[in-house]
Amino acid sequence: MSKLTRIEKSWILYDWANSAYTLTITTTILPLYFKSVAGDAGISAGDSTAYWGYANSISTLILALIAPILGTIADYRGYKKKFFSFFVSLGLIFTAIMPLIPSNLWFLLLVLYIITAVGFSGANIFYDSFLVDVTTEENMDKVSANGFAWGYIGSTIPFIICMALILLSEKGAIPISKSEATKASFIITVLWWGLFSIPIFKNVKQVYGIDVEPNIVTKSFKRLINTFRNIRQHRALFLFLLAYFFYIDGVDTIIKMATSYGSDLGIDDQSLLIILLATQFVAFPFALLYGKLSQRFKGKKMLYVGIITYTLICIYAYFMKTKLDFWILAMLVGTSQGGIQALSRSYFGKLVPKEKSNEFFGFYNIFGKFAAIMGPAMVAFVTQITGKTNNGVFSIILLFVLGGLILTKVPEKNS
Repeated sequence: MSKLTRIEKSWILYDWANSAYTLTITTTILPLYFKSVAGDAGISAGDSTAYWGYANSISTLILALIAPILGTIADYRGYKKKFFSFFVSLGLIFTAIMPLIPSNLWFLLLVLYIITAVGFSGANIFYDSFLVDVTTEENMDKVSANGFAWGYIGSTIPFIICMALILLSEKGAIPISKSEATKASFIITVLWWGLFSIPIFKNVKQVYGIDVEPNIVTKSFKRLINTFRNIRQHRALFLFLLAYFFYIDGVDTIIKMATSYGSDLGIDDQSLLIILLATQFVAFPFALLYGKLSQRFKGKKMLYVGIITYTLICIYAYFMKTKLDFWILAMLVGTSQGGIQALSRSYFGKLVPKEKSNEFFGFYNIFGKFAAIMGPAMVAFVTQITGKTNNGVFSIILLFVLGGLILTKVPEKNS
């Protein structure tokens, strides 16, 4: 297999850049901060977890509604980078505004989070579709896996800085409050994300696409409708998307709700941050390992490994009671989190027609985002009904079972 090119490295580096948002804003510091300010406002722990779940569902619903048409328009040459730039800017600007929100305005904080999540995830539609522009099918698993792997390491550096600020503020070692340190972490995330996005803006360009023509919006809607009408021509592609719809929802839900779940179990903020940091270091080599093993056993078989692992994680989560249990759970997540995401992206990239990659990656994201509405909402609903977060987490086992069963129906590929 050939060495990574400068363009491939530039594409990979964006995962290094934007993963700071995933760890700090989506998974750890912001959820903990939100639960703290919501608690100060008299919101119960269970309800604040539910509100966080609903916020994630709303942001993904917004993106799911606009992703297919934006992706179809972006298949015209020159448009992919423009849409990518817009969504990156949206995420950066509104994340930078977060520190200006007074601590008592928990609802406004949640609204801003929804906007930043749309920016972050919207940019990923076009980032993912750039995969077909930067590499070959032979290298696709390797490049995709490297993206996720280096993203885990890249996210830990700003996260360690942010965590150090928060811990030092708690101990009184620096002259700022914990709230101020938390807000500073949002700015650090923006700076990291923006700085390391420069190479992809500079070096990565759209290679495959459709020549620009008059009335591109109208023509894009017609092309989108035509794709639905001829869906039988892409049977393998849409069967895979249906499987992906279910199992990636479970993956995303565990990522987004893990911190709230640990907090509800009584695990202190400091321990949660350390555990989730350790997960990133575990995820790095395992994401690369998934990429290497896919060359020997094929990507589809490795996807089964990831689905089975997550099913076992859901079962284990139901019985979880102690901090040690949460450590074990987090390490298990680390073994498969990056691998299943990376190989899903590259497996799909091999299925799509390259000149229509944005349109089909729009479908890829709409399936993933519509699915991501269901998972957090399911956890929130079951948690509120039963009063126990572990019941909510256990409920998502259904998503992995359904995803795995449908994946068996996807015709085998040689790559």
